[in-house]
Amino acid sequence: MGVRHGREYRDILKDLTEAVGAIGSSYSFFEMSEEEWGELGVEERSEVMEALADDVFYGLGVEPVIQVGQGTVTYHQKFHIIEVAVDGKEVRIVRLT
Repeated sequence: MGVRHGREYRDILKDLTEAVGAIGSSYSFFEMSEEEWGELGVEERSEVMEALADDVFYGLGVEPVIQVGQGTVTYHQKFHIIEVAVDGKEVRIVRLT
């Protein structure tokens, strides 16, 4: 099926990377421990979060809701958005058009 989008993918990926990076323990998506995460430098962490955002984007084409660390990422096809529930209080919206 896939996630339909009208915006440039690189712009969506940038926004999604920032949003999933705000989720607590998001690195656990890759079965990475807190210790392993802590050993990474700033650039390496950025690369991991971009890879996470990319994987989640394509995964949403199969499963509309994906658990990431302490949050969830949901594709709302009808509204052309991806909703990132960072925690119980904060939700970020990534527009696809």
